[in-house]
Amino acid sequence: MASAVPWIRLPVPPAAERLCDPEALRRDLAAAGDDPLPVLRAALAAGSREIEERFRHGADSDNLVRGRAWLMDQLLVAAWERLLGETAGRRLALVAVGGYGRGELTPASDVDILVLLPDDTAAGTTTAVERFLTLLWDLGLDVGHSVRTLADCVQQAEADITVATNLMEARHLAGDQALFRAMQEATGPARLWTGARFFEAKLEEQERRHHRHQDTGYRLEPNVKESPGGLRDIQTIGWVAKRHFGVARLADLVDKGFLTAAEYDSLARARSFLWRIRFALHSLTGRREDRLLFEYQRALARELGYSGGTGPHAEVEAFMQDYYRTVMEVDRLNEMLLQLFRELIVHGEAPAPPILLNRRFQNRGGYLEIREPDLFRRYPFALLELFLLLAQHPELQGVRAATIRAVRDHRHLIDDRFRNDLRCRSLFMEILRQPRGITHELRRMNRYGILAAYLPAFGAIVGQMQFDLFHVYTVDEHSLFVVRNLRRFTVPEHADEVPFCSRLARQIPKFELLVLAGLFHDIAKGRGGDHSQLGAADAEAFCRHHGLGEFDSHLVAWLVRNHLLMSTTAQRRDISDPEVVNEFARHVVTLDRLNYLYLLTVADIRATNPTLWNSWRDALLRELYHNTAKALRRGLERPLERREHIRQVRKGAYADLASSGHSGEAVRRLWQRFNDDYFLRHSADQIRWHTATILEHWLGGNPGPVVDLRHDRQRGGTDILIYMPSRDRLFEQIAADLDRLGLTIAEARITTTDDDWALDSFLVLDRSGAPVEDPHRIRQIRDRLNRLLATADGGRQPRRHPPHQYRHFQVPVEVHFHTDEAADRTVLELIAADRPGLLAQVADAFRECNIRLQDARISTFGSRAEDVFYITDHHDHALRDGVQQEALRQYLLAMLEQD
Repeated sequence: MASAVPWIRLPVPPAAERLCDPEALRRDLAAAGDDPLPVLRAALAAGSREIEERFRHGADSDNLVRGRAWLMDQLLVAAWERLLGETAGRRLALVAVGGYGRGELTPASDVDILVLLPDDTAAGTTTAVERFLTLLWDLGLDVGHSVRTLADCVQQAEADITVATNLMEARHLAGDQALFRAMQEATGPARLWTGARFFEAKLEEQERRHHRHQDTGYRLEPNVKESPGGLRDIQTIGWVAKRHFGVARLADLVDKGFLTAAEYDSLARARSFLWRIRFALHSLTGRREDRLLFEYQRALARELGYSGGTGPHAEVEAFMQDYYRTVMEVDRLNEMLLQLFRELIVHGEAPAPPILLNRRFQNRGGYLEIREPDLFRRYPFALLELFLLLAQHPELQGVRAATIRAVRDHRHLIDDRFRNDLRCRSLFMEILRQPRGITHELRRMNRYGILAAYLPAFGAIVGQMQFDLFHVYTVDEHSLFVVRNLRRFTVPEHADEVPFCSRLARQIPKFELLVLAGLFHDIAKGRGGDHSQLGAADAEAFCRHHGLGEFDSHLVAWLVRNHLLMSTTAQRRDISDPEVVNEFARHVVTLDRLNYLYLLTVADIRATNPTLWNSWRDALLRELYHNTAKALRRGLERPLERREHIRQVRKGAYADLASSGHSGEAVRRLWQRFNDDYFLRHSADQIRWHTATILEHWLGGNPGPVVDLRHDRQRGGTDILIYMPSRDRLFEQIAADLDRLGLTIAEARITTTDDDWALDSFLVLDRSGAPVEDPHRIRQIRDRLNRLLATADGGRQPRRHPPHQYRHFQVPVEVHFHTDEAADRTVLELIAADRPGLLAQVADAFRECNIRLQDARISTFGSRAEDVFYITDHHDHALRDGVQQEALRQYLLAMLEQD
């Protein structure tokens, strides 16, 4: 093992004279007098323009980053010689470190340098160094600098792995070469941070970094440098290799037999692609920006040559899919090479004796290993058996590097013959039936490229993203998160996450069917057409091909076809209406199907966006589940009628009020004001609360509006009751006031009594999606609403601004009408860009068009609002006149599209 990395010089880039002429630069500096800054500034600008021009014309990114580092070398060395002169300049050493030391600079990269001092630094030297650094800052460079003696370098490198890493990549630029070599020797692996210790520290550093990015490189705004699979992972491989082997470049690892030529080519291509993205990001933003934010993705896609395709976001999605597939390849190589380092550096040349698992595999030192180098060629089915063994043997920590390499080298064996092999089909299904390890092994199969090879339809969604703020993961990552969520329902340690799901999961007779539904539910996204229908056909074909019976195959296909049914019914329909529940129950048919669908729905929502799952959606889905279960137990041939439901609700609420001492006569007098729709659309508990609050308000002699709040655990939000004389713009004012109070309306139910009083009830959440539970906050909201409602100051829009990301997503306004015949009302579905005051604007449109609002379901998905309103004409009938519907549509379009 070498004691230090060989001393290297950057190669002269192609057409270097167009970047900088070092001799001419020195002559110009000598003639510049006391102010060298204009000369250096002109040289930097000319060289930067040349590099930018080469980038625009598609120059290789390796040459671009190396070329900018070479340009910086010429400027810094010339400035060093100009300011420190012959004496000081030769006693000190100017050293490039970090990324600059590697010779990798993008337009806004830090220029990291070390000024190395001898222990007997002469007086006045530090002043010259300060002038040098000031010149670099005046030049506009982002300089990361340190000024240290040799002893300082040793001390700080020993204490901090980051300093040791920077110094390991040090590259001499100017000054005392002997001093530089002494620093290399003193901080090299022979003196401190030995190979094993360095490796463990860098591995821990990478794990911490990955955790900061939620252990996935497939989020929708990844960091091209720091996210898993990014440039930093490639650098980690290089750091460990350099420390152990003493090589200067990754390419040297091929000569060492550590990397194959194909693996190096793959790693080099990935690095070049990521460099090009980072170069474009820095050029686009004019600063050191490494995040692929939505606001840059479209411009980057065009800059990097992505064009064509169908759909408004085709070029962005194609660019990002290439990015995600690139980081997946880096992730694969990173795992394999770091495992190889672990075996070589940590475990040494004498690994533990193997423990046989079967005729093909063994456990060596806690890692799975093939017993013969050509195993996969002789027994291709073992490409799947490997993952089954990992699931069955929790003592295994991972896979030996040579085995990972063999898997990569034999993926091509997975063809139609392989997929038709009974052994392969049986092994795949056996993996899905394991009581533990399914999620880990499916993720590993995806990372190794085996899942995409075995399921070509899944391969099509690998790295596929949707350009919106709602789906925060790629389609493949989301699907695997769904499977993970399903499996967590069965793990006792996670039973407190979604307790009802954990209880329900124990009733599932064949859990592998649910796993299959999770794997296939989005497998047809991006093909065009209805992905649920297309995916259901794929799922049924797969199930039959893998020996599942007709009943099980139909069930998996039904779940894939209907995986959105329960969430859309709960969020967009009035599930307090027995007719809606009966219709849903007729579609589900059996309690077993309901159980499967409920678990799949919850797992899907929780895997789509971390902010999407909240107590309100939890309560909605549970309400729909329990109401449907009751309907199924009652029998589809004996559905619950609306009149019977109203009778039951009134009876339950009345009994509760009587038991708490309220006068039956007072209750009946109040209820006479309300029509049947009020009792249909509110639960017995809500009606009891409304009635008790209004009666107590009256008994207290308070003539003002009735305003009350409560935390409703059953409904997963905070209930707000407002009861007061009806007036123009009342709902519009309430909606605007609640927005100003930092509350999001999830549901709104509007009742107008026979004597023209308004009973408006709202279910609200705070901005984070949680109920308001703090008693002080509840009192504050109640008092504020009382003050606001005491005046008729309506129509004031909130001043809150939407998140800056929203401006990058155009959501065309859509207005659709349906008729709810049984309730004699119209259902209006509105899709629009979310914005402050949207609900108040819609309320204004209803007022202008003489429309009455009865009920509303408010759903926001990223920047997209999908709201459902139940409306009638002024006589409380459905809008059966097409002219009235069209007038409302045009009003809404004109109002919302102008924003």
